[in-house]
Amino acid sequence: MDSYMKIQPQYDLIVVGGGVLGTFHAYHALERGLKVALVEKDSTPQGASITNYGHVVPSAMNSKWQLFGRESLRIYKEIQEHFDISVRQEGSVYFASNPEEEQLLVELHQINRDNDYRSELLTKYECLKAYPGLRNDYVRSGLFFPEELVVAPRLMLNKLHAYLKISGLVLYLNCTVIDCIALSNGIEVQCSNNTSLSAAKVIICNGTEFKTLYPTLFQESDLMVSKMQLMQTSPQKHYKLSGSVLAGQSIRAYGAFQECPSYAHIPSNGGKGFTDKEYGVQIHFNQTLDGSIIIGDSHRSVDVSKINSLGTDLDMEIDHYILKEAKKIIDLPTYNIQRRWYGLFSHCKTADVFQATIDDNIHIVTGIGGKGLTGSAGFAKANIHEICNLGGL
Repeated sequence: MDSYMKIQPQYDLIVVGGGVLGTFHAYHALERGLKVALVEKDSTPQGASITNYGHVVPSAMNSKWQLFGRESLRIYKEIQEHFDISVRQEGSVYFASNPEEEQLLVELHQINRDNDYRSELLTKYECLKAYPGLRNDYVRSGLFFPEELVVAPRLMLNKLHAYLKISGLVLYLNCTVIDCIALSNGIEVQCSNNTSLSAAKVIICNGTEFKTLYPTLFQESDLMVSKMQLMQTSPQKHYKLSGSVLAGQSIRAYGAFQECPSYAHIPSNGGKGFTDKEYGVQIHFNQTLDGSIIIGDSHRSVDVSKINSLGTDLDMEIDHYILKEAKKIIDLPTYNIQRRWYGLFSHCKTADVFQATIDDNIHIVTGIGGKGLTGSAGFAKANIHEICNLGGL
């Protein structure tokens, strides 16, 4: 086909990538009355959208992204009212282990009061009472965000796809895009299984297809890739840990705390062991639907051109370090590990999200990084409005 051919597009929009970022772009396009197809290269999403904890925590984000995250909370809850996508409103808590972290919790609480986002300071006694096994010699105080959510990522995405199909989404699974051809009045999308689709616009939210379709742009981008290691315990008998639990290292790492007046003055991690910038260990706990606990994680980052240097193996030294630190925070009934895995996610050095436009109607939107599960629903709402030149939100 040459660029002068005309077609009658089958769809107003084709979204490439069935992860959380792509799916919510499709969701908002459907909400605005567009005819939408979602193309996923696997039988179910396999990337960063499902290799994570499953917590939706706007509290961790800077002021700009917290607004997207809070809109995401509203969207998740609204969908859950109509269709079960595994959303649980159990809240998130940050535990302070020293005076500096405690001061940051006080300051973040005030910032959120000013932003009209509800949070509750917890005393040491309240923390110990609410979170079984929390160690008395670790916690000094806590900051609780009651509106925040926990989801089962893979279950949530598959259920969300099912819900969107009811709403008119056309879903193509096991369909890898191998070419996007700009025509005079639309885009021809060719897939490896000989499927040929067409749309007025295409949004590519999958890093793999971005790399395959536009390798030069991919290599020249400012994208970085992080390797994140997590593990999952055996089910915890007669034990309940509510919501998302984030400990001291997270207080140092997240954008929300970097807006606190005292942040610049707190001691750094000192570059010791696996807490330095290369590995970026943080300690989080989330209980899954079967009672097991997900624990992690680490963040080792490289430029996309060096992605192969991350390897495909798990670094057991990192896992042992994470477990050692986790045991200082919560005494679980069992720390027997039944599963270990890693995930890769991309993020930008200089922007919140990587975006590029090719031939006016092919839009690459990727590299949302660790903000994906929390920020995608809210961000995609604004981004669809802009990309598709829609009316008022």
